Amino acid sequence: MADLQTTYMGIELDNPIVVGACSLSKQIDSIRKIEDAGAGALVIKSLFEEQVQLERHDLEQDLNKYDSQFSEALAMFPKLDHGGAKEHIFWVKKAKESVSMPLIASLNAQAEDVWVDYAKQLADTGVDGLELNFYSLPLNTSLEYGEIEKKELEIFAKIRAAVDLPIAVKLHPFYTNVLKVAKDFDRLGANAIVIFNKLFQPGVNIATQALRPALMFSTQKDMNLSLRWTGLLYGRVGSDIIASSGISSGGDVVAMMLAGATAVQVVSVLYQKKYQQIGIMLDEISQWMHDKGYDTINDFRGSLSKQNVSDPWAYERGQYIKALLGFD
Repeated sequence: MADLQTTYMGIELDNPIVVGACSLSKQIDSIRKIEDAGAGALVIKSLFEEQVQLERHDLEQDLNKYDSQFSEALAMFPKLDHGGAKEHIFWVKKAKESVSMPLIASLNAQAEDVWVDYAKQLADTGVDGLELNFYSLPLNTSLEYGEIEKKELEIFAKIRAAVDLPIAVKLHPFYTNVLKVAKDFDRLGANAIVIFNKLFQPGVNIATQALRPALMFSTQKDMNLSLRWTGLLYGRVGSDIIASSGISSGGDVVAMMLAGATAVQVVSVLYQKKYQQIGIMLDEISQWMHDKGYDTINDFRGSLSKQNVSDPWAYERGQYIKALLGFD
């Protein structure tokens, strides 16, 4: 029987299928179903600084709604403040207590001090690891090249110094040099590089002539970008490489691991095909390994990465030109 054991930011997993951060982890019942389905680990839904700020703003508006009408009664009531991240921290702690599979907290913030503070609070919940979602939209035209990357690396270094937990960094594909950024995070102590973050883009409702969020599930074609950078990163960083986006079958998982991933994240396929798809994917991986004569994942991982393939153009632009010239 094939041995599917692998690692995620150095954490030993029974298999490489990790459920990424999403609303499926909003309820203990669904988290247990994910564990029962055989997932190697779960990244619990993200803590967003913006969400806490919005909730704090809404609370203040509700509390102050009638101040002008009943101002004489204000002194009768104690001052109430929003609890910040406490509700989410409580939920993460409860979720960790409810399952035995590795549970990883996820964080996305803006202010440097908030990044560090929330990371420390999440670490105190007992989770097995922490995933940092870095995404800074360059909206300021006066921002110099490299400033965003420099700031993210500075924030990571402070979190790394403050938190004694395995840390994964979930990147986006829009850096000037993805390889350089990944290498720098690896140098500063990242235990895993996750590629890539699912970024929500705006859409347009032409009937109402209004903007709307373009919420779409990933499809198999979305995995090609992650596959390419997984193959390029393999052998260049000591961190685990975790592939994400569009992975929906055991064959997709095998492809990512051939390119060099130690594990993968899945989300969209579970909304579309439910939790039992995890077991189906694991069976497909095991069957493929059996057919190919592989006993462990390390027997084939990275064998199709850039450093191991015979075609030097396989992961580069030359492949595009080559395809055009050879197109019939």
